[in-house]
Amino acid sequence: MQDLLKGPEAVGLSHAEYEYEVKVLSGVCKFFSPYPEVRSVTKPYDDPSIPVETIRAYFLGFMWSVIGQYINSFFNSRFPSISLSSPVCQTLMYPCGKFLETVLPDWGLTIGGNRHSLNPGPWTYKEQMFSTIIFNVALGSVYVFSNIQTQEVYYGDTWLTPAYKILLILSTQCLGFGFVGILRRFVIYPTECYWPTLLPTLALNKALLVPEKKETLNAWKISRYNFFFIVFGGMFVYYWIPGYLFQALGYFSWMTWIAPDNFNLAMVCGSQSGLGYNPLPTFDWNIMRTLAPLTVPFYNSLTSYVSAFLSGLFILAIYYTNNNNTAYLPINSSGIFTNTGESYKVTKILTNGVLDEEKYKAYSPPFYSAANLLYYGAFFAAYPVTFLYVLLDQWRLVAKAGVNAYKAFVDKSKQVAHHTHLSFKNLFAGDFKGFFSEFIHIFQDDTSIYEGFDDPFTQMISKYPEVPDWWFYVILLISLIFGIIILCVYTELNTPKWTLFFVIAINFVFLIPMQIIQSITGSTIGLNVVVELIIGYALPGNGEALMLIKAYGYNIDGQAANYISDQKMGHYSQIPPRAQFRGQVIATIITSFVAYAVVDWVDDNIKGICTPEAQNHFTCANGSQVYYSSSVFWGAIGPKRLGGVSKSLVQPSDPG
Repeated sequence: MQDLLKGPEAVGLSHAEYEYEVKVLSGVCKFFSPYPEVRSVTKPYDDPSIPVETIRAYFLGFMWSVIGQYINSFFNSRFPSISLSSPVCQTLMYPCGKFLETVLPDWGLTIGGNRHSLNPGPWTYKEQMFSTIIFNVALGSVYVFSNIQTQEVYYGDTWLTPAYKILLILSTQCLGFGFVGILRRFVIYPTECYWPTLLPTLALNKALLVPEKKETLNAWKISRYNFFFIVFGGMFVYYWIPGYLFQALGYFSWMTWIAPDNFNLAMVCGSQSGLGYNPLPTFDWNIMRTLAPLTVPFYNSLTSYVSAFLSGLFILAIYYTNNNNTAYLPINSSGIFTNTGESYKVTKILTNGVLDEEKYKAYSPPFYSAANLLYYGAFFAAYPVTFLYVLLDQWRLVAKAGVNAYKAFVDKSKQVAHHTHLSFKNLFAGDFKGFFSEFIHIFQDDTSIYEGFDDPFTQMISKYPEVPDWWFYVILLISLIFGIIILCVYTELNTPKWTLFFVIAINFVFLIPMQIIQSITGSTIGLNVVVELIIGYALPGNGEALMLIKAYGYNIDGQAANYISDQKMGHYSQIPPRAQFRGQVIATIITSFVAYAVVDWVDDNIKGICTPEAQNHFTCANGSQVYYSSSVFWGAIGPKRLGGVSKSLVQPSDPG
């Protein structure tokens, strides 16, 4: 478009050709999408007659939700973790859908004038997308898995009841869902928020189920479907090499072979305990895909890799100057250590779950590795930069959505006030029928969340009944009640009630900027570090309280992003919003119980779990170990104590 604005002569076109190009491009941007990536995986039209919310779609969505949650939770404690990702579930769900299409009879029942059949015909693209949304929202291991595991394994808590675990999982998993009603106007309906990480999911389902005409593009004649399965088969066969037959290829530290006894070379180029400065560090895609180079914009991937390279230089500077005694410890570790370099045992400084000052002084202050120090410092720098970016670069988007949200709030408030007045007026007049009639109207929203958005995707989805805001607020209220019950009943946590409302408030402040960045760049940061710092100062000496509030502080924003991104996927695919809501809520509840069962079994049955001696790499190095370290550093000890006390303690003798 910028080239065309220069005029026909500048782009080498005749006036007729120039006029045609301008009209075509303008029409595509107006009636489809200005992003070619979005246009390649979506359609500019909708067919409401295509089956979506079918019995078999629910069945397959819930089935893969349970399978995915079980596998991902079970291997959550392994490093590197093994996960069942969305593309794998999509690929395996497709033949399942075709199988049900073949074997199920056309039996059904009629509800509300609509017939619901076990087999309404061929397995459709919308059914596949609907099932994908259902299992996508519940696929990842629940965040409080690490919370519960840390309490049981590291802290040795014996008071954790099934009710506590279930309430904690349900509350943290669903609380973020309540914010989705607000977020919709900011990160779903604006065209600028195109969510690049969702496009591969849409592309895969399109390749599986949408027929393509045969054509030659850049000398290629192969279809998306065939191309995908050829690559998929090749990856499946290849993975056995680095994953099973020759696992050293996963951490391919060939540069340290040059001088195996060279300590400095191992620190810089080593993959296990070093910084991994290595042009060929791995042959394992499970490790290589950490920065998702195929699903985020190139500039974002490039920024991440350059930042990782520069961060390593800062880590080396911290390490070799022995800043904060880091030279006595591994250079790159998520663990926490004593002043003799051993793993920190928090139970040695606690009495009844709270820091004992005398035990602490007799034991040791905590020590972090150089990489961990930089990691936390980067987090503190990122929070203000997030607000700065949104204010300078995306203020128009925020302002537009904010005005729409304000208008909706004002209109709804007037509606509630009007019907509340009439309902009580009827009540005092003895008209009970009128009272209940007006009271019900309070929950009936006459405003539209689509107001102010005229892009083609919003116009298409507006044909379906929208989800009222109060549906989300009910989920928010129930989840909040569960959290309050936890704080009131389980006094062993020593956590004040105000902390729960604090994390809700801080998430509300950060939620919109964080999600705008994620919807445009494909990446974001969590709020766990800022919550750790504030709670560490507010509730010093209480590691369990910090872990609980950190779980809420991180997961509200994290789950909101999970739910809202999948709803954007439904927005692109024209999946009825109320169907998405039902599928997401039910799947979240079901998989919460699956996660509870798995964490209970794993902690009780895997010998040596979360220790270096654990079988099959169940060391918790990238999960509960990090969680535990944070709880000790910021909670059990707290930032107030980390200055003066540590200076009086004996330090190790020799760096390295």
